[in-house]
Amino acid sequence: MEDKKEIKIAVYPGSFDPVTKGHLDILERASSMFDKVIIAVLKNNSKKSYMPTTDRVELIKQSIADIKGLNNVEVDSFDGLTIDYARKVGAKFLIRGLRAVSDFEYEMQLSQTNQAIAPEIGTVFLITKPKYNFISSGIVKELSFLGQDVSKFVPKSVVEYLEKKK
Repeated sequence: MEDKKEIKIAVYPGSFDPVTKGHLDILERASSMFDKVIIAVLKNNSKKSYMPTTDRVELIKQSIADIKGLNNVEVDSFDGLTIDYARKVGAKFLIRGLRAVSDFEYEMQLSQTNQAIAPEIGTVFLITKPKYNFISSGIVKELSFLGQDVSKFVPKSVVEYLEKKK
């Protein structure tokens, strides 16, 4: 009898409002570590999003279409607890990106809470490349709103979307 190899599935959750080049950097590296990575856009009803969830999902799909080697990546959306979503899709890992030490404190607390709720699901922290560690979705939105070029920080599809929203 042949042993079936369990595929390693990871969920990369976030609001991605909008997706940035920093997010894509983390996604690329995660995709090389796992058999399947699901970038999961949170529909957070308690938080006012700049972009509708469907737009965020579509922009991520457009953004990853141009990146070679991401054929093990899926894009989805969810609401509720990330842990519940991870269980639903059979993931054993969560991917979290870290830009600065200040991110680590929050992410560690979140990871430990998740570990208490779902000990079978681990968290993998990936540190953003230095050239992306100052980029945040909030900064991108603010710069775009103020008429600045954000093409250094976000994929082309996001730049075009933000231009239309002005």
